[in-house]
Amino acid sequence: MFRHVLAFQQVARRSVSTSARQQVKNRVPEKQKLFQEDNGLPIHLKGGTADVLLYRATMTLTVFGVGFTLYQMWEAAFPQKRG
Repeated sequence: MFRHVLAFQQVARRSVSTSARQQVKNRVPEKQKLFQEDNGLPIHLKGGTADVLLYRATMTLTVFGVGFTLYQMWEAAFPQKRG
């Protein structure tokens, strides 16, 4: 049992990958320029098409959810009489 624990510790200490790590380009300055430029857009839409699609999907789901909640509350407050 103890031997298995030691073997597991040895495996756990090894790095996950033996290949050389690729350097990732720092894009923070580019993003800062994009989000700080004054182009009349609200901050939540400055990211481009993906942000616009996410915003519209969120608003659609929100409106649908509020409508459905109001419908369910109406049904609960005024149940139909059964025959």
